[in-house]
Amino acid sequence: MKNRIREFRKIKNITQDELAREIGVTRQTINAIENEKYSPTLLLAIKLAKYLGVPVEELFFDL
Repeated sequence: MKNRIREFRKIKNITQDELAREIGVTRQTINAIENEKYSPTLLLAIKLAKYLGVPVEELFFDL
């Protein structure tokens, strides 16, 4: 599944580490999600979307 987490994270000017701390995961988890090596749970996807201020469907998509 493709995602735009890196794009929205950079718009907010926050690091992977800052994002990880805010939503309660490790920086490695954020890195794996951004590099499409890990698909987050629904709860984690919702936390990411809420923190980044975008709807889940804007953050994740399937080609």
